[in-house]
Amino acid sequence: MPTTLLPVTVIEEAVRLACRAPSYHNSQPWRWVVQSGTVSLFIDPDHLVASDADGRQALLSCGVALDHFRVAMAAAGYASHVDRYPDPDDHHRIADIRLSRLAEVTVAQRRRADAILHRRTDRLPFAAPPDWDAFEPTLRTAVDSTANPSGCAVDVIDPADRETLAEASHLTDALRLYDSEYHHEITWWTSPYEVNDGIPHTSLVSAQEADRVDVGRTFPITHNRERRLDVGEDQARLLVISASDDTREGVLAAGEALSAVLLDATMAGLSSCTLSHLTEVPASRDIVAALVHRASPQVVVRLGIAPPLEEVPPPTPRRPLHDVLRVAI
Repeated sequence: MPTTLLPVTVIEEAVRLACRAPSYHNSQPWRWVVQSGTVSLFIDPDHLVASDADGRQALLSCGVALDHFRVAMAAAGYASHVDRYPDPDDHHRIADIRLSRLAEVTVAQRRRADAILHRRTDRLPFAAPPDWDAFEPTLRTAVDSTANPSGCAVDVIDPADRETLAEASHLTDALRLYDSEYHHEITWWTSPYEVNDGIPHTSLVSAQEADRVDVGRTFPITHNRERRLDVGEDQARLLVISASDDTREGVLAAGEALSAVLLDATMAGLSSCTLSHLTEVPASRDIVAALVHRASPQVVVRLGIAPPLEEVPPPTPRRPLHDVLRVAI
C-alpha cells in the first residue's frame, strides 16, 4: 500500500475538519490516533448515546467523519488508502488510513473541503430546491464515487409519498411518548450549558417553526422568534440513504455515502438536515423501507433552500482537538 511520511500538522487540520461531521445528538463518538505511519479512527465508547443501544447511529456518524477526513486530506494533497475494520477482534477500531502524495490538487477537491465548513444542520423549513431533476443524478454519482459504497443506495422520496413519510415521523413520536429514558436523554443533550457537545438552543426551533416542518425529530421547544415566514411550509426534497445490509461494514459505508451527499448538496448551494429518528424505531423504519423498496434504510435527509441573507446561527460546538486526537509518533 502506498505510504508517505505523516504530515502531522496537516493531519491535525484534517481531523479538525473531519470532526465537523454531523453526529447523533452531536455526541461526536470518535477518536483518532496517529501512530506507526497510520491514522486510525476509533469509536469512542465514552461518547455513545444510551438510546443508540446497538451503536448504529455512532457508526453512521463515524462513517461521515471518515469520508470528511479523506476529503480534507485530498485538499491538502494526500490520497487516503483506507483499511476498514483492520482488527476483527476490536470492533471499536473503525479504520486504518495510510497516506500517499497526490500529483496535484484540483479546484473541485478544494471546494469539497470548503463545503465541510459551510455545511450545518438546519432544522427550519426550506424552500424547494431549484433544478432538482438536473441535480439528482449528482447525488447518485457522489455516492458511487465514495471509497467504499458497498451497495449503498440513494432514493428520492416521490412527493406523492411525502405524507406517508410524515406519518412515519409522527408515529416515531407516538411510540416514544411514554419513553421517559429517551425524553430525559433528549433534554440532557439539549441542555443550555457551556459544553463541547450536544445541540445548542440556537440550532433548535420554536413550536411554530416545528409545525411547518412535517418530517423532523421532535426536540424540546425553544422560545426563538419565528423565522422564515416567507418560506411557509417546508418544501424540501426528501431522500433516503440505505445500506446493503445492517452489518457494521454496511452502516459505516452508509455514513460515508451520507458525507458525500451532504457535501455535494452544500457545494450546490443547498441546505440540509439529517434525520435518523425515522430509522431508530422498527415500525417507522419499516415504513421507510417499504417506500424505497430496500431492507436497510439508514438515514433520511432533507434538502432545500434557505434564504440567502438571513442571520446564520453560530456553528454547533465541537470537542477540542486534544480530546479527540492522540499523536504517538
